Amino acid sequence: MDEDGLPIVGSGIDLTKVPAIQQKRTVAFLNQFVVHTVQFLNRFSTVCEEKLSALSLRIQQIETTLNILDAKLSSIPGLEDVKFEVSSVNVNSVTNGPVAQAAADQQTAGSPQPGQNNTQEEGLQKTEVVTENVTTVAKDPRYARYLKMVQV
Repeated sequence: MDEDGLPIVGSGIDLTKVPAIQQKRTVAFLNQFVVHTVQFLNRFSTVCEEKLSALSLRIQQIETTLNILDAKLSSIPGLEDVKFEVSSVNVNSVTNGPVAQAAADQQTAGSPQPGQNNTQEEGLQKTEVVTENVTTVAKDPRYARYLKMVQV
């Protein structure tokens, strides 16, 4: 036995002769564990709820801004007739970065259906012509510092 009256457990001790731990002490340990666990989960759920509500507010603000922008664009005469084509590969690579490019490469590397193959080739040829005439963000000197920071 040690100074607290607890048995010292080792290889040479006969556990049948060691007295059991008091039930009050076991219940106290379990109660303490349950209380601390519940407090942690309550704190965690509160933080998660606050973050979700903040995110929801940001999404609502973005939607409101988008609706305002849409209203401003729809008020400009002559834009109803403008049509544009966007390649899904280019959209993914711009919005999601290198990860989307890898996914797009995997999609194009897969076996496309025969009817879609010609459509993809025509779309790629059109986007190549468009990219030759347009200055991209990567080539714009105003964004050079930002792109360098992103690479670092």
